[in-house]
Order: sequence, then structure tokens, then C-alpha cells
Amino acid sequence: MRTAPATARESTTPSPASMPSLADAGVARGSGTPAKAPTKGFTNRRRLMWLLILVASLAAICLVSLAVGARNVSPPTVLDALFNFEPANGDHAVVRSRLVRTVAGLVVGCSLGLAGTSMQGVARNPLADPGILGVNAGASLAVVAGIFFFGAATVSNYLWFAFAGSAVAAVAVYAVASLGRSGATPVKLALAGAAITAGLGSLTSAMLVSSQQSLDLFRTWQVGGLAGKSWQSIVAVLPFVVMGILLLLVTGKLLNILALGDDMARGLGQRPGLGRAISALGIVLLCGSATALAGPIAFIGLVVPHLLRGLVGPDYRWLLPLSLVVAPAVLLLADLVGRVILLPSEVPASILAAMLGAPVFIAVVRRGKQAEL
Repeated sequence: MRTAPATARESTTPSPASMPSLADAGVARGSGTPAKAPTKGFTNRRRLMWLLILVASLAAICLVSLAVGARNVSPPTVLDALFNFEPANGDHAVVRSRLVRTVAGLVVGCSLGLAGTSMQGVARNPLADPGILGVNAGASLAVVAGIFFFGAATVSNYLWFAFAGSAVAAVAVYAVASLGRSGATPVKLALAGAAITAGLGSLTSAMLVSSQQSLDLFRTWQVGGLAGKSWQSIVAVLPFVVMGILLLLVTGKLLNILALGDDMARGLGQRPGLGRAISALGIVLLCGSATALAGPIAFIGLVVPHLLRGLVGPDYRWLLPLSLVVAPAVLLLADLVGRVILLPSEVPASILAAMLGAPVFIAVVRRGKQAEL
């Protein structure tokens, strides 16, 4: 019986070196119970240390975000504005306005970071990202369609269009990548995502050039970043963000096992299809919420998991919660730089995120520290 060349098999099956051990997957060898000891030098003590350091760093960045801008405010005044607000005090008013922006950065950063980390685990692809796999493009097209056909003009209106667009794009990418004998391999997922992103982008542009009103509304939404957000907008997306976070945080062990292959996952009593469906729902909720609130922001969900793997290893039980700390820190840092780099003007956080994220990602790849999925 004729067999496929070895190179073909290697292109669709992860090598043993790129797959975590059973201990990394959180499974004791020979059973479906959690493993007691981590491997490869990433001890829980080290991971806990990094967690504390990263939480402290995020708190410091939030404080700086409230203090720095076109009008700088001292840290004691920031704390005073938070706990003893005086409406007549100009510095206090500035801090309160920046508080909305900072909270929006936390919400969007958590959403993009957790969604990107989960996508890399589900797709078993270190290049998976809401932007690369077409999820953000689908949300953008749906938002533009809402503006063009229904006159949507607020986040609460954008939100449902963004959810629908994210879901349809995710299903389309997976369906296209699943065509053929080998199924949805990591390479095919990336190619399908790039192709569908280009197609959706063309449709978006076609609607924009045919309506000046839609173009004006879309421009404000697309380059808005974190500036000009309101508490009403944050409250509108917050329930869906919380729901998406809860759905994805419980999938850490399953993502570890999926990295070993679907057959191994089934042998350990897991249901890969159900796990991917739960992850997909969480990803759609987070990506749709983040895109509706702040517009399409790239590279956050791509770079953060790579940075974390160098600190805590490939265990998704740690990667997922830590992404909730590192991703908003990166986004707020990008927003902070954008505020001061061209004073008195500002550069949107989405632009700075790409400018800061791309070199970091290239450096990670060049140093050979890509994740072991």
C-alpha cells in the first residue's frame, strides 16, 4: 500500500519536540489526573513570583496612566483624586477623565490578551491572533455594515454587529482551513485567515467609499483607540467580557492536552470538539467586545503569549490568567507613549500597539524562543 512521503506527514503533525509532556499538560503519566510536579524548570514558585511582579507592574502602569499626559499630575494628587474627589479641582477632573481611559485599556487589553492566548492553544499555531485569523476583520466589516445600513453610532449598537461578524469570520476561517485530507492544520488556518481577512477588508472598503457618512463614523471608531471612551460604553461590553473570561479560564488543562493531539485528548477522557466550541464562544465574546469598544487593535494577542512562555513555560493553566495581567499592561503602555510622543497631539493606541508589538515579536522569533505548543 502506497504511503505518503515523510515530509508531508511532518508538515501536518507537530514534532515531539514541539509538544508538551503529560506533566506540562497537567496530566499525570498513565492517568487523567493532574500532574503534581511541573517540568522543564518552570516551577510554580517561579511562576508565582512572576505573577506578583507582573501584577505590581500593571498597578504601576495604571498609576502612571492616570498621572501622565498633556497635563502631568503628581502621584499624591492622583490618589487624592481617586479617594477624595473635588469637582472644583482641575487636577482631580483630569485624573477622573483618565480613569475612564485606563479602565477601557484594562478591559480591552484583558480581552485581546486572553483571546489571543486561547486562539494559539485551540489552533495549535503560535501565529494565531484575532487579527491574523480574521476575527477582527469580521467584526470590523459587521460594524461598518451596521453603520452603513442601520446607522449604528454607539458602542451598544456596534456590539451586536461585532459579535456576529466575529463569529461568522471564525467559522468561515475554520471551514476553509478544514477542506482537504489533512484538516485544519496550523499552516492552513493561518493562510485561510489571511485570505479571508483580505476579502473582508475589501468589502469593508467598498462600503466606506460609497458613503461619506459611514466613512466619517467608521474613521472615528477605527482610530479611536482608548481616547474618548465613556463609562456607558464600558458598562455595555463588561458583562460579555466577564462571560468570555470565565469561559476561557477554565480551558487551561484542555488546551494543554489538545497540544498532544486529539487522539491523546480523547484517550484522557476529554472532548476536543466541545472544548473548542467553548473556547470559540469565549473568543468571539472577547474579540467582539474589544473591537466594538476600541476598534481593531493588532499584535496584543499575538505578542503577549510569546512573552509569557519565556517566563512561565507552555502551561496554559498559567498562561491564560497571566495574559489578563500582561496584555492590559502592554496596551496601556502603548497608549501612554501615544499621549506624550507628539504633544499636544496624540497617537492612537492601536498604532502604537503595532509599532511596539511588531519589533518584540520579531525579536522573540529571532532568538528562537517561540512557544512549544
